[in-house]
Amino acid sequence: MLRDEVRKFAESVLAPLAPEIDKTGEFPMVNIKKMAKLGLLGVIVPEEYGGSGFDFQSLSIVIEEISRVCASTGVITAVNNSLVTYPILTFANEEQKKKYLPLLCSGEKIGAFGLTEPNAGSDVASLEATARLEGNHYILNGAKRFITNGTAAGIFVVFAYTNKELKHKGVSAFIVEKDTPGFTVGKHEELMGIRATGNCELIFEDAKIPTENLIGKEGDGFKVCMNTLDVSRVDIGAQGVGIAQAALEEAVKYSKERKAFGQPICEFEMIQSMLAEMACAVQAARLLVQYAAYCKDKGMPRFSRESAMAKYFPATIAVDVTRKAVQIFGGYGYSREYPVERFYRDAKILELYEGTSEIQKIVIARDLLK
Repeated sequence: MLRDEVRKFAESVLAPLAPEIDKTGEFPMVNIKKMAKLGLLGVIVPEEYGGSGFDFQSLSIVIEEISRVCASTGVITAVNNSLVTYPILTFANEEQKKKYLPLLCSGEKIGAFGLTEPNAGSDVASLEATARLEGNHYILNGAKRFITNGTAAGIFVVFAYTNKELKHKGVSAFIVEKDTPGFTVGKHEELMGIRATGNCELIFEDAKIPTENLIGKEGDGFKVCMNTLDVSRVDIGAQGVGIAQAALEEAVKYSKERKAFGQPICEFEMIQSMLAEMACAVQAARLLVQYAAYCKDKGMPRFSRESAMAKYFPATIAVDVTRKAVQIFGGYGYSREYPVERFYRDAKILELYEGTSEIQKIVIARDLLK
């Protein structure tokens, strides 16, 4: 029922705007507000904090269906849910939950996750941002790069060193509000895909963060980050499934309409082989995502291997399935007249953000070798 409702909303409200925002890069705030009214910005947040109170399997379905029509809106939704509401819900104190979660669930404030830096991506221990305690404030300095939702967000979960000598155990997590003195948002990045995500740089120059905005205690940042990424990677996998599903559907439809040598190209076994491979890959990826979400819902203490699989495989097949879709369309697939070229561009980022595919394979292999 949830899938049907989200799909109906996505097709009627989100899909018509998707090509335009891909072209202009405009953050789809109007649609995000509509999503908030349906409870799609706080899917896993309990009702007492303004959320919908669903589980992680439900969230993966939501992300898949939204990404099926608009990958930009899909990752905007994923970030607000998994990278912002989740760590606040899981690691913040009661006062922080009551203050920030209702704002994020209602769409009054959009959330962003400040981890990646110009010289630190997958290697969290290489962060250069620092926060030093001065009285009742932390003084935050540094820069974050490629931050999804950055231009539109009002609430940021930001990571910085409070003690570099402790290496990763000296990383702390903070809730930072947009109007914080010393905090500025950089220009919108011109990206190859997911172009309407408000992706930008965050700049902190002696930004004053109240001590009550520390999540947990000093040194908890690495734990908060790794736990959060385990969850968010499942959502990124769901995004991959959604993009690949859209490409498969378009390829099937086009193969029935396009004629060559006197017959629809779907009659050729080479095309049938490609469609079969695409369909199997999409379904396998969907099941991996759902299983990882199921593990989280069942309270598995650590599900890093399942999470990494649910990120790595859907990312890989999304790139492959969208490439095949472009191939089936032939020259038309390379034209912006058809959506498969957008799907192809959107898919590539899945192999890069939330930990590259190479990092996911390392996580999987190390877990296997324990």
